Amino acid sequence: MQSANMFLRRIARSSVLPFATQHGMKKDLFPLSRTLSLSLCVKQDKSCEPSEKLDLDEWKKVMKSGLQEEVSETVSEPKELSSLAAARETLEMWRLAGRAVPENISEEQLKTFMECPSKSAKKKYLKYLHLKELHKKNDKRKVDEKRQRRLEAQDQASNSDETKKSSFVCLWSHTMDKAYNWRAAQSMIFGQPLVFDMSYEKEMTLREVSNAVRQIVMSESSNRRSVDPFHIHFCNFKDDSLYHREFIKNYREAWDKLLITVTDQCYTEIFPKDKLIYLTADSPKVMKTFEHDKIYIVGSMVDKSIKRGVSLARAKRLGLETAALPLEKYLLWSTGAKNLTLDQMMHILLTLKDTADWKKALEFVPKRKLCGFVNNPVRELKKSLNLINTLKLGKGQEKGEKQFVKNYPKRYKLK
Repeated sequence: MQSANMFLRRIARSSVLPFATQHGMKKDLFPLSRTLSLSLCVKQDKSCEPSEKLDLDEWKKVMKSGLQEEVSETVSEPKELSSLAAARETLEMWRLAGRAVPENISEEQLKTFMECPSKSAKKKYLKYLHLKELHKKNDKRKVDEKRQRRLEAQDQASNSDETKKSSFVCLWSHTMDKAYNWRAAQSMIFGQPLVFDMSYEKEMTLREVSNAVRQIVMSESSNRRSVDPFHIHFCNFKDDSLYHREFIKNYREAWDKLLITVTDQCYTEIFPKDKLIYLTADSPKVMKTFEHDKIYIVGSMVDKSIKRGVSLARAKRLGLETAALPLEKYLLWSTGAKNLTLDQMMHILLTLKDTADWKKALEFVPKRKLCGFVNNPVRELKKSLNLINTLKLGKGQEKGEKQFVKNYPKRYKLK
């Protein structure tokens, strides 16, 4: 009898219980099992007594506990997946209802949406994602339209006869590049040296060093395209310095192919001191003419705070001759400081070297700083102003009149 009970329990747990859990047969399970047990008992031994009958109530408890275990196993799916799916269904319902819901939402955003404490917070978060998605679409549309306009402009330019590039133009530009490089190579052998002093890194900020390197790059480009270029020397140049890093940023692979001389030596160790002239705006000596047998030095410095006397002090410490451009002699200044950029200095020196004309050379000074050019030298203009002042004051009137008429007989008439 005990073996029959054990056999029935095994059958119920192995076959009947999973079938019941799948089809939801909770109510009909226990009567069926009771009839099965009773019928088996009658077939095996008809003389079984009522005291040996199965305890059906205890069996119910056992079966219910097993059913709960099976159901808990089926329900123990990842809650996150079910909650994410429910959240996505909610979003889909809100989208169909016409609310501001993003079209694409990631799992992280969905988790953030689920963690919102209230329904209004969820709506606000979805509206924020919706607006963000609209902004991205709008930016992408603008980029596509701009690219399309650029492509259309290129097609029109390529189809027009005026701007169409022919093989002759391409061949001409390639040939001119070869000619420029040949001139630069010739200047390294026969050209007049021009030194850029690269020892001012500590006196400048990173931004000022970047501006100085950019100006030197433009200076090298204009020098390479000139008729008679200089042989450019970068002296006091240290590897892995700020200058070096900025030059690599600007030139990239072309840095090692430049037709210039780069050295960490000082210019006094390369050239004789009696040939060197340091160009500085603080020099008391004014440059009158361009000397082709001299070697001019330009400080590679961009000074926003205008530190006066830095380059002059360095030149005096090295015992070098200094010179300043005659700006006051030929130009009438209006506003701004009397300092020039490195590329402007290069243009002025190249023009002086080719033409020896100060008026043409100083045309590269920015027009915003000038009122114009002085027709007469400043000394003569000062003399005329002094004479006019003496005439106004009545001191030495006759002497002043004679001197004034003698200096300016045709241009001015005294009343």
